[in-house]
Amino acid sequence: MSSQNLTIVQAVRDGLYTEMNLDDEVLVMGEDVGKNGGVFRATEGLWNEFGDDRVVDTPLAESGIIGTAVGMAAMGLKPVPEIQFSGFMYPGFDQIVSHMSRFRNRTRGRYTLPMVLRAPYGGGIRAPESHSESKEMFYAHEAGLKVVIPSTPYDTKGLLISAIRDPDPVIFMEPKLIYRAFRGEVPEEEYTVPIGEAAVRREGTDVSVFTFGAMTRPTLEAVENLEEEGIDAEVVDIRTISPLDRETIVESFKKTGRAVVVHEAPKNGGLGAEITATIQEEALLYQEAPVKRVAGYDVPYPLYALEDYYLPSVARVEEGIREAVNF
Repeated sequence: MSSQNLTIVQAVRDGLYTEMNLDDEVLVMGEDVGKNGGVFRATEGLWNEFGDDRVVDTPLAESGIIGTAVGMAAMGLKPVPEIQFSGFMYPGFDQIVSHMSRFRNRTRGRYTLPMVLRAPYGGGIRAPESHSESKEMFYAHEAGLKVVIPSTPYDTKGLLISAIRDPDPVIFMEPKLIYRAFRGEVPEEEYTVPIGEAAVRREGTDVSVFTFGAMTRPTLEAVENLEEEGIDAEVVDIRTISPLDRETIVESFKKTGRAVVVHEAPKNGGLGAEITATIQEEALLYQEAPVKRVAGYDVPYPLYALEDYYLPSVARVEEGIREAVNF
């Protein structure tokens, strides 16, 4: 199988192109996704390949974008609407919660909604207000939605293809901090990465560190640094927030007896709380220390000067791991 060396945002584009080329029912829609190629150029060149009917520039109206996609999906198309930033999804929240997530249930299975709602999310790029939130748990809480967050180019293409082929709606959140931060080998051909399966990025025996999205890189760096202190940490990339791969989480924790969760969303109500509860319910007798959460702070996302302080840094992750190991 031939491969190419892509960034994450290029892998998004490659995944979209692959499925649009294979399936005429797949279409892309959103603000400036056509000739302009999207604000991050994730759809660059698709309009030239597939034209106005399948790469649709929409008005600046998120509720209309998502609502239109719901209708298209109900009628058998496979729309992939893009919201320019995840912080702009809130005007469409009623469509997501009242229609997108509930359509299969409301029709007693008569209709499914094969649609993927894409949005770049997270901070670290010095963006204005409402551009940097990490609110993935809003959507993970909603039954009927799958929530996927990749951290590598390979996973990005494979998970996006899986999401487009899924009969039910998927929220596909792309960590824009690492859109172009590094490259990875991505097969040119079609392939899938299963939704609902975490990935063990590093084997270890002393502590399990759970993370996802843009926080995977600083977590791996912190773990590598701590090797010099004799700490052997396992790193699990969650990849799918909902459905959550509880089996991999529990099995990793049973091996180490200690856990740290790293995410950039606020600590209160974040995925760290759900992972902690899962460990308490299913592996309490293996626990050697309290679960440590290294997260964003419970404040509105700050601008510019405080942005680096807000996001979990390598140093903060290292300290959290030390606390769990030395308890």
